[in-house]
This record gives sequence, structure tokens and C-alpha cells, in this order.
Amino acid sequence: MGARSRPRAAAKAAAAAAAFAAAIAIASAGCDGGGSAAVVYTSLDQRFSEDLLATFAGESGIRALGVYDTEAAKTVGLAARIAAERDRPRADVFWSSEIVHTIVLARQGLLDEYRSPSAETIPARFRDPRGVWTGFAARLRIIIANADLVPEAEMPRSILDLADPRWKGRAAIASPLFGTTAAHAAALFATLGPERAKRYFLDLKANGIAVFPGNATVKDRVVAGDAAVGLTDTDDAELAVRRGARIRISIPDQDGFGALLIPNTIALVRGAPHPREARSLIDWLLRPETEALLAASPSAQIPVRDEVARPERLPRLADLRLMDVDWERAADLLEPAAQFIRESFLD
Repeated sequence: MGARSRPRAAAKAAAAAAAFAAAIAIASAGCDGGGSAAVVYTSLDQRFSEDLLATFAGESGIRALGVYDTEAAKTVGLAARIAAERDRPRADVFWSSEIVHTIVLARQGLLDEYRSPSAETIPARFRDPRGVWTGFAARLRIIIANADLVPEAEMPRSILDLADPRWKGRAAIASPLFGTTAAHAAALFATLGPERAKRYFLDLKANGIAVFPGNATVKDRVVAGDAAVGLTDTDDAELAVRRGARIRISIPDQDGFGALLIPNTIALVRGAPHPREARSLIDWLLRPETEALLAASPSAQIPVRDEVARPERLPRLADLRLMDVDWERAADLLEPAAQFIRESFLD
């Protein structure tokens, strides 16, 4: 991190800490005074989740107070906070933009079983068999390209293509230690096997891939032409398209191991200070109507229920080849993958 970046990072960290303290104070004051509030630790982008939480509050009379991660620490920071608060939980709900860290927290005994009646129509593959977490409103990992730099005929069709010499010094990825990119790395270790996944990351490194703090930055750099192609999520691509950016989108590996679909996950924090309010929020978020709101929003989240209308620019899940991921195995390999990435990919 350059010297000019450090003050901005410090300011962001201070702002996040202040927002966290304010959310906790408001929740405590509201409940002590007879009001209703729930504190939600969420790694879904604030611009996407904040309006939804406000809608819930308007409909239910329960305030939902979001505590967010920075782009550069997506999911990891909030998961670490829940672990640190084990003896005195301050969060009621964990709403993650991915699945692997949710499984890790569940294994650590930090999440409670709650089988929401709203989840009954969610396919079983998106529900924890123990009833600890539920998946909904997913995103695809995709390749985007600057349309002025990459003709349609030259679009990468596989994530493996990013290691091809023709993209040397022209491709970008978010740090595989955080957010959906960390989940993607763990999924590759689980699906391809550790040795093949390690070789892939070493090939990316040898090909001069640029590593940025988050998926939004990857999108921005591709739109600006600083990178020709990048690996990101469908919500970031949708924002770029809505803003008039000239990008191309490839849903990768349709002739191979499939594109990775990553659901949001929701869970009740064990020892939640406001369990009644937390369950009400979970029920509301898992409704088909809420998935529809997320699908229609600028985030273009993909419903996991076939009967809920999908974002207009995205195909039906049933029409795609999706990566067959054993998420429990991915959780097993999350830390080994991160250790390899720290020592051999980001060194």
C-alpha cells in the first residue's frame, strides 16, 4: 500500500469503527427503551443492503442496524469480529455475501440453529442440513472485458484462460484472501484439487495478473481500460452496464467444470442479544418477495428459487453449467488455500 493510500485506509477504518459503535449504541438504547432493533453484520455491499433493511424496518417496526465490512476486508473482518465477541455477542444476524466463512463460523459454534418458515421453498442444496444457515440471492463469478480492447471473438471462455500468455499483464483479479474471491479460491481447491489449484494461481502470477483490493475495483479498472479483462461478480458487472460502461461479459467454463455460483447466506448469531427481532429479520430476508427485490435492484442478485423472476440480463440457473462444489470441503480448504496464496501468490 502506497503512502498516499494509508491515510484513506485509516480514515475508512475509523469511519467503520464509528458506524459500528453507533449501531450498537442505537440497538441497545432502542431495546432498553422498549423499542425493537436487531444488529446485522453484513458483507453485502452497503448500497445494496441498506435500502432493504430500511424497507424491513418500515414494514415490521423493527429497526435493522447494519454493520458493514470495507471492500478490502469483505466477510473476513465481520467473521473475525463475531469470533472475537464469542463471550459477549453484539451481533444478532450474520448476513454474508458468500458461504464459506458462514460454514466456518457454524463449525466454531458461533451460529445458532434456526429453520425459518420462509426458507421452505428454497432448494435443499442452499440450506444447511443442520438448520444453521440458509442461502439465497446468489451471484455468478464471471469474466468481464473492456469492449474497446477485447473483440467478442477474443473473449476468454474459461477462468483458466486468464493464465494464457495472450493476457499477460492485461488481466485483473481481487485479492483471493477476502470476499467472494476467497470463496472462489477455496472452491477451486475443493473442486480441482489443491495441486491443480495451486498451479493455476502460480500460472496467474507468472502471467502478471494485477491484484486489486476488491471486485468493485477490478470492475473499475477494466472499465477504465487499465486492465483488458477481469474476474468479478455479476452485481459489479450489472452496475457497470447500468452506468453505460462498454464491457463484455462471459459466463465462464460452460464447456468445462462450470461457472461458480455463490449465494448470500443468513444465520442467527449464537447468544444474539435480540433473538426475536433477529428471527423476524431472517424470515423477512428469506421470503420470495425479498429475493425478487434483490433481483430487480442494481445488484441483480440471482434468485435461487426458479419461480422468482431473474435479472433480465442473466440466464436462468437451469440453463447454465454450474461448478459442483462441496462447500464443506471448501471450508476445510479455506485456510490452506489462504496460506498458499499469502506465501506463494501474493508474496
